[in-house]
Amino acid sequence: MNAVQIRSAERALSVGTWLIVGGAMLFSILTVTPLMERHSPKGWEWTAPILPLVVDAAVVIVVRLDAVLAGMGGHGGRWPIALRWMTGAMTLALNVADSALKKDVVGAAVHAVAPLLLIVTAETGLAYRRAITAAQSAREAQLKVERAERERAATERREAQERRVREEREHAAQLAREQREHEALIAREQTVREEAVRREERERTEARERAEREARERREQMREQQQAERERLEREAAQRRERDRLEREQEARRQQQERAEREARERAALLAAGPVNEKLPEDKARLVVHASFGEGLPVRAAADLCGWSIGWVSARYQEHRDGGLVLEGASS
Repeated sequence: MNAVQIRSAERALSVGTWLIVGGAMLFSILTVTPLMERHSPKGWEWTAPILPLVVDAAVVIVVRLDAVLAGMGGHGGRWPIALRWMTGAMTLALNVADSALKKDVVGAAVHAVAPLLLIVTAETGLAYRRAITAAQSAREAQLKVERAERERAATERREAQERRVREEREHAAQLAREQREHEALIAREQTVREEAVRREERERTEARERAEREARERREQMREQQQAERERLEREAAQRRERDRLEREQEARRQQQERAEREARERAALLAAGPVNEKLPEDKARLVVHASFGEGLPVRAAADLCGWSIGWVSARYQEHRDGGLVLEGASS
């Protein structure tokens, strides 16, 4: 049986058992209560249902606890058996007592059906529950064995896989080691050949470098001699240029000094005439204004010396200023 079948059987057994117990309890209460009313002291008839309820409560306890113990695979010992049979016998006696006192055999047989069915159902349910528990335990044991078998098979497969992987890894490592040794041998032979080639190449290179160094040293000596000769010629040329420059500067300063002295004499001659009463010719008036501007005379004094108006002299002064600014900008 699988787990679904076991649960279904337990559910059917539980529902059927409690239906039978409930029907038997109801039938017992309805049957025993009138008997207890007739045999109770006067005024205590209301206590008639208590006895069937107590007996039926004992039946419920027995059935329920037996079901729990059977489900757990346990056994309560002799006292549960005694209680179960005692409650069954009490229920049977109470149900058939009224008919037996009346010597009604048919009534006694009819009223014995429910108690007997309850007793047999309790015993049968207990047996069923023990059988179901045993089947469930067997199922769990089988599942446990199957699970252990699957785990063992999985472990064996894993170990076989690990062993195969380890063997493959060891084989690959051995191949790799042999390949490395072979490559190392080839590399050593190649290194020896390359070292011989490099040694020959180094010797050829050293010989070539030695020849090139000697040639370079000769070229360096020749270049140094040429450089020294060129530097000597350049120094002599620079000295000649410096002498020529100094001579030109001296000549330029001398000429500039002579020109400045000549201009100063000319300005002094123009300004020595003093104020005039009539306008001088324009070209001479311009010379006078230029001399006045050079000497830093005011505009009015320049106008008195040339006889022209202050506005005309101011315009010439402005021209000289503009010309001086232009000259300064060009020189800068």
